[in-house]
Amino acid sequence: MKDDWRRIYAKLEVRASRITGRGLFAGSPIRARAKVGEFEGEAIGLREARRRAKGRSVIAIVELERHALDATASRRGFRFINHSCDPNTFMRCTPERAEFYARRAVARGEELTVDYGASHHDGRLPCRCGAANCRGYI
Repeated sequence: MKDDWRRIYAKLEVRASRITGRGLFAGSPIRARAKVGEFEGEAIGLREARRRAKGRSVIAIVELERHALDATASRRGFRFINHSCDPNTFMRCTPERAEFYARRAVARGEELTVDYGASHHDGRLPCRCGAANCRGYI
């Protein structure tokens, strides 16, 4: 049976994370490869996104092909997904959206994580994911 990602998304919970700050947690089990949800935020230009990111340590901006999504002011959603060097989700970007999918089955109550990949941190921010294969920096 195909998962309805809106059902999964509606059950996600934001709470304290062992990695850092607040994190995003599965409110119900999620099957492998299921769409978990979409990054939501204010649509802004790429230049404006980079201006907003400059000098900040916490950023909730995803750059797409022609614009970016800024979720800095959001109180919910994927703005709270933390980085892991061994993540349980991955992000798929289209020209218009950033979608999250489960890399493997995710248990209820498990924190959702994604590999940030290239970011404004440029390998200067110590990683706290605790994964066995942790690179040490984001």
